[in-house]
Amino acid sequence: MIARVAAALLLATAVAFADGGTIRGTVKVERPSGEPADAILVYVVGFKENAIAKPVVVKQAGKRFIPDLVAVTAGGSVSFPNGDPFLHNVFSATTERAFDLGSFPQGQTRTRTFPNLGVLDVHCNIHPEMSATLVVLPNIRFTFVDASGKFTLDGVPTGTWTVFAYSRRASQPAKAQVTVAANATSEIELSLKELQREFKHKNKYGETYRETTIYAPGQ
Repeated sequence: MIARVAAALLLATAVAFADGGTIRGTVKVERPSGEPADAILVYVVGFKENAIAKPVVVKQAGKRFIPDLVAVTAGGSVSFPNGDPFLHNVFSATTERAFDLGSFPQGQTRTRTFPNLGVLDVHCNIHPEMSATLVVLPNIRFTFVDASGKFTLDGVPTGTWTVFAYSRRASQPAKAQVTVAANATSEIELSLKELQREFKHKNKYGETYRETTIYAPGQ
């Protein structure tokens, strides 16, 4: 599934644009009974924009990444502050995008810049229950749906683009084409199917996690 998302992001190309328009829509989700609602990211590809200067913040608290689905524009940065009273070690083993921020204690923050489009699985090398997904996008036109599944994207350049909806449990991203006119609103509806999924993974050495480690005894 990650390969499908990464391939879709490569559709992005630089264009010049004038006054933009708005995309407004709804994402309908089919999910297994009893599964909690996941965050749903909606984004547009087909054009490039510069990243904002301020880093996106992903907190580490209660042995969780908060939020666990993160979007950043290519060239932008993500900060990982440690709010727990023990060490964390943020890493990704995603092919060609792997990184390792090392172990750091409560009160410290490690930051990384992500120049390349794609999707990364992010974990903690100390706590196997910690898992997040980072989506690196070609522009700043992305958002998350609200509790009713609705979303609005403002300032989208004029033209015909592909809109995607993605969640961590999706079998594959939902997508649809939309034509945006200057100072106008385009309506769209997307359908997303989610699966039961466990986010099991190996540690940064490709090994099975141990119950305790030298980095954080007893944690």
